[in-house]
Amino acid sequence: MTAPRIPNVLTIAGVDPSGGAGVLADVKAFSAVGAYACAVVAALTAQNTREVTGIHPVPADFVARQIDALFEDVRVDSVKIGMLGTAPVTRAVADGLARWKPARVVLDPVMVAKSGDALLARDAVAMLKDALLPLATVITPNLPEAGVLLGERAPETVKEMYRACERLRRLLPDDGGRWVLLKGGHLSGPDALDLLHDGDRMIELPGKRVETKNTHGTGCTLSSAIAALLPQRATVPDAVREAKDYLTRALVASSRLDVGSGHGPVHHFHALWGMESSRVSTPSSAGGRG
Repeated sequence: MTAPRIPNVLTIAGVDPSGGAGVLADVKAFSAVGAYACAVVAALTAQNTREVTGIHPVPADFVARQIDALFEDVRVDSVKIGMLGTAPVTRAVADGLARWKPARVVLDPVMVAKSGDALLARDAVAMLKDALLPLATVITPNLPEAGVLLGERAPETVKEMYRACERLRRLLPDDGGRWVLLKGGHLSGPDALDLLHDGDRMIELPGKRVETKNTHGTGCTLSSAIAALLPQRATVPDAVREAKDYLTRALVASSRLDVGSGHGPVHHFHALWGMESSRVSTPSSAGGRG
């Protein structure tokens, strides 16, 4: 029997040197759920688990060259879009994807870092709405990002989440197969409800809040897992449910990591790094100095 084809999944995003978010987190998530990772770097950042101290955009024409070079050679089964930083880069990404027409696009509208630092220029928000939203298969805003996209305050209740989710779906083309995943993690309480909506079905995705300070890159990780699972699962809801389960387990296992003094990363490889196997022992017979 022929083995299932391993999907090639592309992230277009910024680089977080701490590895908790951005391209490095995306590559980890792709790999952890069974996809081959490719990456186009859209921005460089100086940041750690506590703050962002600088952002250096990659020139838009070079972002376009990266996209074209990759698609000319590699079969790209799914794309995840993260931090783009500027309007010119956002336009270059939109033009490139419109030209190459990947079958699946997951758009994580990254606007603010966990530290509260802005990651998307104001003029880029309009460009994202006009040029990128029409290309998306799934968008994954959190509540503050939903407020920005809709030009209103962020939803503060589950009832307001429902209304916002319906309005967000109307920003996408009405041609079927387009989904909004509205993440409710910013609501208070022990539960973390997300909503998945395709314009017809509104699917509640309940979950328990994981109490941890290691929440750096959770949005990047979830959207990347969705992008990597879409080519491997029969439906969008199947891929989203599995991605949520993967993220929850990564949050629960995050205490096994010791990275930084602020909002630490989730444990992307929680299922692969066992407590015992993560400690490499050297046999006594190995050629050490006597």
